[in-house]
Amino acid sequence: MKTAVVILNWNTREYLERFLPGLIASMTGDSEVIVADSASTDGSMEFLSEKFPGIKQVRLEENYGFTGGYNRAFEAVCSLPEASDLEYFVLINSDIEVPQDWLGPLVDWMDTHPECAACAPKLHSWQDRGSFEYAGAAGGLVDRFGYPFCRGRVLKRLERDNGQYDSPARVFWATGACLVVRKEEYSRMGGLDDRFFAHMEEIDLCWRLQLEGKEIDVVPQSVVYHLGGGTLSNDSPWKLKLNYRNNLLMLDNNLAKTYALSLAGRYDPSKAANKAFRKASRRIFQRKCLDLCSAAVYLLTGKKEYFKSVSDAHREFRRMASGTDIESIREFVLSHEGIPAPRLFPRWIVPLALIKGNGIFAYIRKKI
Repeated sequence: MKTAVVILNWNTREYLERFLPGLIASMTGDSEVIVADSASTDGSMEFLSEKFPGIKQVRLEENYGFTGGYNRAFEAVCSLPEASDLEYFVLINSDIEVPQDWLGPLVDWMDTHPECAACAPKLHSWQDRGSFEYAGAAGGLVDRFGYPFCRGRVLKRLERDNGQYDSPARVFWATGACLVVRKEEYSRMGGLDDRFFAHMEEIDLCWRLQLEGKEIDVVPQSVVYHLGGGTLSNDSPWKLKLNYRNNLLMLDNNLAKTYALSLAGRYDPSKAANKAFRKASRRIFQRKCLDLCSAAVYLLTGKKEYFKSVSDAHREFRRMASGTDIESIREFVLSHEGIPAPRLFPRWIVPLALIKGNGIFAYIRKKI
């Protein structure tokens, strides 16, 4: 088994019934589908055992979320006897429809681009197959305040795919809805950050990989179709809390190191670390202020549950943040000499998108 394609399932029997047969049919001789289950109660695994008895299962004793579930699934897959030659670990949602030839271009790209640690296909909407889908579109970017967006998706505005992203491209992050990661790199990073539970964990992983000098790519020769919202609805207050909290955790993990690498060529390691620490602290404070502005809007518009989501997110961030000190940043700079800093989009995407309207996509293409 060269490639393990792993679905992390939690009470999505309907999607397994609909999409799993096509996924299985798309496998080649050196790839295999494995279903990891997060203690589902909807009969998912009973269905799987009855209809697809040959599919390997990883049964987790509880729901550890996207992060903990995939990390445990990775350990279980790597322990299989047939995984001695495993090179690629594929994270794929149960609500993804794949064409027959989706996996080959991704594996071929990884085989021929050793500098690439992770790659993804273009993500199209299952409902509107000619449009990009919210969760990843044609590859993601992150703006100066940590707001993620995509080529083909900015805020809630989606672009139609007219071939404008048909060349392979280096991006800041690739969607966890369908992500190919090198086994050795996933292991070296310690997998996904367990604290996140769900949402933005793949952005954090991609950022950490870039801080180690690796690339993240989108391979448009592969396209998959995402239904979206299969586990948590888009208007879920809990989902909103996770997004606000995890965005801050992601900045705490990576921002100071990113600034330090960008300053390393101009200053000695100690000065670069000091400046980076202070700049990152200011930027995270600014982001918190922007979050509080959002919370005020929620409160003024009668969305008290969303206001509470932001408040809870900040409280949990204060409790969960690992924190970064100047000495650890200095040591990071010393041990990562010559590695380029990951490139954040230099503008704040929110007001820019409101000003540009549908022209935001053409603007982004000119700037990256």
